[in-house]
Formats: sequence, structure tokens, C-alpha cells
Amino acid sequence: MVVPGPTKARRRRPWLRMFFVGLALWVATVVITYITGNANLIPTIVLLGSFLVPGTFVAWAFQHSHSGEVTGEMVFRTFAVGGVLGVLGASLLETYLLHPSPLLFVGVGLIEEAVKLGALALLTRHLAHKSCRDGLVLGASVGFGFAAFESAGYALTATLTEHGLSLIDLVTTELLRGFLAPFGHGLWTAILGGVLFARSAREHFMLTGRLFAAYLGVSLLHALWDSMNSIAVVFTLVLTDQPWQEQALEAGYLPQPTPPQVLLFTVFTWLGLALISAVGVVWLWRLVVASRREFVPVRGYPLRTDARWWPAGRPPQ
Repeated sequence: MVVPGPTKARRRRPWLRMFFVGLALWVATVVITYITGNANLIPTIVLLGSFLVPGTFVAWAFQHSHSGEVTGEMVFRTFAVGGVLGVLGASLLETYLLHPSPLLFVGVGLIEEAVKLGALALLTRHLAHKSCRDGLVLGASVGFGFAAFESAGYALTATLTEHGLSLIDLVTTELLRGFLAPFGHGLWTAILGGVLFARSAREHFMLTGRLFAAYLGVSLLHALWDSMNSIAVVFTLVLTDQPWQEQALEAGYLPQPTPPQVLLFTVFTWLGLALISAVGVVWLWRLVVASRREFVPVRGYPLRTDARWWPAGRPPQ
């Protein structure tokens, strides 16, 4: 007699075991660092905490790939190499192209989503079979790789304070970013990967209107996510209407918020992040449903061509 329960449990074990073992090691490292005060363990905390959630989600996504071309080696390459390429490209472009302005976070969203999409296309250009499901998996891999390396940078920066190394700031930063990781870079790049692969031919990627619209959409979600603190401050000030705070701001001073304002700011921030996450998850789910169907060829502009596709090895005149 076949019992389906244990089979399902076995399928879940790789990524679940990966998460719980990694979490136990991270907690143990934090506790031992706190007891001994050994600063040499700080890099271990940073790496474990930054890569645990992104790595777990990539392992889970790999089990849902569509074709045999998506191997463990390819997933690791898109996670590691794609993540590093994305971080380096975003840092370079943001340094020279962006300046303080009200639209700063819009520029950040456009740049970071573009470099992640470019890294994904570069690392998967040799795939013969391109399906929406594989695009979702590999896109998530690049996005979570970007998130892991970015989180490591934020965690290390939070550790360095004017009073020396701060273990509390490090742990708080990693817990917060780990909790939010599934709803950020991995989700947005998975959407872009699914759209890119779904509308691509066998030998080349296609630049289509739908891909451009998806790029603008995830960039907007990214920008709203990054600017949610500022948006929450504006909503809080509008609803509370404290004239003395407006006067202080006009005079160039930063007024202290009242307890009700702190509460409203927290509520608006988390409600905004939840709404952005819900939009992204629903969008991703629609792509997952669509990936179960075959797409018909569409018109678009190929990013690269192959001479084998033309008669006598040359393109038409």
C-alpha cells in the first residue's frame, strides 16, 4: 500500500532541514558571541543571518523548476554570480547617476531591477528551453542572491557604531531583513524572470511590451518599498497636524514625534509594506498559474540571434 504522507514529508525535508539547521547555527553563534565577547564570530553571524532565508527560498524554488536544464549548479551560479553582479552594477550606477531628490528611490528601483534582469539574461542566455516556470525559479535565484549580499552589507554596517561593535544592532538588522526578504528582491526578480522567459524564443530572449511593463511595475513596487518610511511620515504629519512641528521644520529643526505619531508611523509603515507585498505575491501567483499553460509565439525584438535559424546560414535580406 502506498502512503502519500511520508512522500510529501520527504520532499519538504531538504529546504526545511536547511532552514532549521542554519537557524540553530545562527542562534548558537549569537549566544556564544554574547557570552564570550569574541569579535571573530561577527562575520559568521553576518553570513549565516544574511544568507539563511534567501538560500532557503532558492532551495525551495529549485524543487519547482520545469526543465532538466535548471540544475543545482545553474541555480547556485545565478544566486552567487548573479547576486554579486547585481550588487556591483547597482552600486556603480547609483553612485554616478543618482543624486538626492524626491525621485531618488524611483531611480534606485529602476537601476536595481535593470541590473538584476541583465544578470539573469547574461547567465541564462545559453538555455535551449525557456519556460515561465524556469524563469520564475532563476529570477528568484538572482534576486535572493542580490538580497543576501545586500543584507550582509547592511548587517556589517549596523554592527559598526560610534561606541564600538554592537551585537544588538547586528541581530536586529538581520532579523528584520530576514523576515522581509521573501517579499523583496527575490519576489520582484522572479516576476521579471517569469515574464522574460515566457515571451522568449528557443535561441534568444525577446524584448516585448509586456516585459517593459513588468520592469516598470516591479521598479515601482521597489521604489514604494524603499520610500515607505518617508510616505508614512507624510501621512502621519498630515493626520496629526501639529503646528509647532511645522514651524520647527521650517526653521530647520527636526522636532521630536509624539507617542501617537510614533504609533501612526509604525502602523502606516507596516500597512504599506504589507500592501506592496500583497500586490507582488498576487502578481507572482498569476504567473505561476499562467506557467501551467503553453504560450503562443509573440512579436518582439530578439536580443541575440543564431545563424542556424536562417536558410544557408545568413539572415534574410
